[in-house]
Amino acid sequence: QVQLQESGPGLVKPSQTLSLTCTVSGGSITTSYWSWIRQPPGKGLEWMGVIASDGSTYYSSSLKSRTSISRDTPKNQFTLQLSSVTPEDTAVYYCARANSGYCPTSWGQGTQVIVSS
Repeated sequence: QVQLQESGPGLVKPSQTLSLTCTVSGGSITTSYWSWIRQPPGKGLEWMGVIASDGSTYYSSSLKSRTSISRDTPKNQFTLQLSSVTPEDTAVYYCARANSGYCPTSWGQGTQVIVSS
């Protein structure tokens, strides 16, 4: 059974770049789709983007200009970078495996990120 674990700083200053890593076990990131999703406090889930098995990426139109997803195949990890963060980017960030429709099928436990000076 695939397992995902997010890691990264819990506090980021405004205007900096948020960087999170998802470590995958029990499955290879060279198969399936792998996504990032976030949930701001008091709000619903927001899909951010996905990296496919061939390394191609697709992003939410509202976040595309600030978002980058990449992968480290030997380490079986994929990474989210979100630039120019503001307090509105405060959220719990989740990594997930997804199907071809980009719907999550397996989730990490999530990691809280606060954007504050």
